[in-house]
Amino acid sequence: MHPAAVFPILALFLFPPSFRIRPGQRATCWMHIQDPASQKLTWNKPPKSVLVIKKIRDASLLQPFKELCIFLTEVKNMIVYVEKKVLDDPAISGDENFGAIAKKFCTFREDFDDLSNRVDFIICLGGDGTLLYASSLFQESVPPVMAFHLGSLGFLTPFKFDTYQSQVTQIIEGNAAIVLRSRLKVQVLKENWEKKDTMDEKSIILTNGDAESSRKVMQYQVLNEVVVDRGPSSYLSNVDLYLDGHLITTVQGDGVIVSTPTGSTAYAVAAGASMIHPNVPAIMITPICPHSLSFRPIVVPAGVELKIKLSREARNTAWVSFDGRKRQEICHGDSITITTSCFPVPSICFRDPVNDWFESLAQCLHWNVRKKQNYLISEDEEF
Repeated sequence: MHPAAVFPILALFLFPPSFRIRPGQRATCWMHIQDPASQKLTWNKPPKSVLVIKKIRDASLLQPFKELCIFLTEVKNMIVYVEKKVLDDPAISGDENFGAIAKKFCTFREDFDDLSNRVDFIICLGGDGTLLYASSLFQESVPPVMAFHLGSLGFLTPFKFDTYQSQVTQIIEGNAAIVLRSRLKVQVLKENWEKKDTMDEKSIILTNGDAESSRKVMQYQVLNEVVVDRGPSSYLSNVDLYLDGHLITTVQGDGVIVSTPTGSTAYAVAAGASMIHPNVPAIMITPICPHSLSFRPIVVPAGVELKIKLSREARNTAWVSFDGRKRQEICHGDSITITTSCFPVPSICFRDPVNDWFESLAQCLHWNVRKKQNYLISEDEEF
């Protein structure tokens, strides 16, 4: 199944529900919303290729990585894609027994090779960062992602590696629930770009014929959050926030977080935001240490366009990062435009979207974990 086959389901969540009015009655709203637990992974034809993402420089993942790759190659006859820098690890390249298997792998390099139409699904080995990294490799359609918990937190990685053979077989057979994790489409316009700047991001150069006034537009797909902060400066961050072209407020503080529901349980919740289920169509705006007691986090509908710019009164520049990567400086005249992406990340569930999410809240964040209150014995029960 091509990844795009699951994307029409997103329309049920990105757009308002339909309404109808019964004849002869007062106006009544009837909402038609699909049960999130009913989203299933199905293949139009059996998958043939898989991308294996492994956390770099983690010795504890070497043996699981080798076992998984041998199983996929020798038992399941899959075409396995692995990042070149993973195979360059001396612990892998120096293993003669594994060398014969590694020769069968297809390799790629980040920012150089396009995997869009080569991979049927993805397997991540590591922590939540491996899923974020897998998302960053695809600027458009993302294949379904199966994430194994082999890292420190594991909020986004519901699978345990102990029974990987049966679990991977189940996914290949198409028997699994899926949750579509929305991403943010971000454009950064650099007004005073210098040609000496690096060009490692996907970017477009806009000019009006004058080489001195060229503008650079960088584009990103973000799964967790966009963070704008004051950087190394000791002054407050001072940025203007626009929603659909209207100035909403000025953020004065350490910065602001714009996150997806998936990112609501990451940096945003640490800054005081609510935790939102990934199936909720929304964008969260959370100030970081605001210099105003009344500036509370807000949630806006998915699909609106947010724009962030330095205020005229700002004493310093700002800095922005995307899922903790690609950090860069924002100066006067620059702007950051954020909206909901058309390309979500199909994340394969261990059970279903609801149970997986609440189990992660309890196990990883210890949400509402406390000792039970003792039972109060009535006077009649004392005798």
